[in-house]
Amino acid sequence: MTGKTDQPKDVKRRKFIGITVAAASAASVAPGILLTLADAGTESEGASSNVRWGMLVDSNKCAEDCTACVDACNQENGIDLLQRPEGQGDEMWNAQRPQWIRKVKLRDRQTDEITNLPMMCQHCEFPPCVDVCPTGASFKRADGIVMVDRHTCIGCRYCMMACPYKARSFVHQNVAEQTVRAPRGKGCVESCNLCVHRVDSGATTTACQDACNKDGHQAILFGDLMDPESDLSKALKEKSSRQIRADLELNTGVRYTSL
Repeated sequence: MTGKTDQPKDVKRRKFIGITVAAASAASVAPGILLTLADAGTESEGASSNVRWGMLVDSNKCAEDCTACVDACNQENGIDLLQRPEGQGDEMWNAQRPQWIRKVKLRDRQTDEITNLPMMCQHCEFPPCVDVCPTGASFKRADGIVMVDRHTCIGCRYCMMACPYKARSFVHQNVAEQTVRAPRGKGCVESCNLCVHRVDSGATTTACQDACNKDGHQAILFGDLMDPESDLSKALKEKSSRQIRADLELNTGVRYTSL
């Protein structure tokens, strides 16, 4: 008489094959993907509206000839892997190459004083880029980070025209090399996402902040605007800060001091 724990041979065989295939598939997956799955417990929680990520930039500490933040952003997101097309001149290359963060100079017309600062997506509470996007590719997460979904971006560039900060770039050419953490592709718009891959993994700093600190300037501070105990919130209480184009009432997540 067959006991309750006994099973037909074909059932046992199917289970064995299923386990074997699953193990083989896991072994063949790229290390980066396995790492993502292992960390799925943190990332599966999703963005929370109890948090709003932002940044404070002290323009007095931003050195004129320093490009540490730009270089770090390019390396972190694989932008430095993009090669200049053969035969393309400097003017066209500088006009078309993606820039998630760039250094700009502001001149006071009355005093001629020059101020240096990094300019990137300002992660507005009311982002114009989201309002004009016809496919919903431009969107704002619950935690305030403004992003682009490359799967639904059709490259119309309405968002680029709507952005008052000129913070978005269009990928004009094929991307032969890229990083797993920041997928990129021709025909899509892209911009600073506050190192969202770091945020979703529990990190508390961005690549640009780390690079700025490493160079000894400490001009960039990243954190939670809604947490009164965060270093960012404390700094904003201690220092007078401004929004770029505050007249637009976009309530930007990036603020600047000493402007």
